[in-house]
Amino acid sequence: MKLADAISLFCRWLENEKGYSPHTLTGYRRDLQEFSAQLDEAVQIESLSPADIRKFIIGLHGRNSGSTVARKLSSLRSFFRFLQRQSLITANPIDNISGPKVGRSIPNFLTVDQVFALLDAPDESDRFKHRDSAILELLYSTGIRVAELVAADLDDLDLKGEMLRVRGKGNKERLVPVGRPAVEAISAYQRGERVAVLGARLAAGKEVDDQALFLNNRGGRLTTRSVERFVDNYGQRAGIQTPVTPHALRHSFATHLLEMGADLRSVQELLGHASLSTTQKYTHLTLDHISRIYDTSHPLGDARRKS
Repeated sequence: MKLADAISLFCRWLENEKGYSPHTLTGYRRDLQEFSAQLDEAVQIESLSPADIRKFIIGLHGRNSGSTVARKLSSLRSFFRFLQRQSLITANPIDNISGPKVGRSIPNFLTVDQVFALLDAPDESDRFKHRDSAILELLYSTGIRVAELVAADLDDLDLKGEMLRVRGKGNKERLVPVGRPAVEAISAYQRGERVAVLGARLAAGKEVDDQALFLNNRGGRLTTRSVERFVDNYGQRAGIQTPVTPHALRHSFATHLLEMGADLRSVQELLGHASLSTTQKYTHLTLDHISRIYDTSHPLGDARRKS
């Protein structure tokens, strides 16, 4: 089988069997096509060798960060494991190849005061004040990913029960509680702007996505990019100096829960992490918080700082 055909087969499997998002699929496809570009167009997957992979990795160094090289290597590992499981190759050429060591990055998160300033940023001058407020409230209230938010349907939300059904990575579903401020903000949006957009589009004979929880001004489902753009704009309006993203709200959600005493396993379930080790990156943040509390509250705290 040609490498190009194998890449197409793998990407279809990721989409249909694993339920990966279009954004994730694009990343895998881009990494694999970059690997393929260094090889002959008609190369067969059975002829690929460790030398081909090492040549690719060497070419990445100097123009890519260590984390980028590690991610591309991870894409290749997933690809070759798939080929091996499908019995399309007998030997895995990437088995004995190790990537660069990458330190764990510190999640970017907001303080509680910054979050409150952000939530207050939409005002009457904004065309979709209630929608944008509802999105900001929901992101912080639940910690869901932006892709999960834009994929949410009306039927996924139980306003009375204050619960949201979320379809996460790999199409795995989970239920997350929704805080009262988010419920109230979503209700205001549904009664006002959502009804107005749908009514105007239907009156004009235009198509609408009446299943989507959040709509754009054309009656269609919001994109992750549009949400990222207006979240950053509201962050600037709130006077927050660092870039504000939906993922920063997800990190803030997890960090604030742990600082207030939530257990790690519960936070893992709420975030939809498959592994507890993924959630553990937040623990050092709470340890920093505990250290500050100790320094300011314990009789020996001040002495410890000066020593």
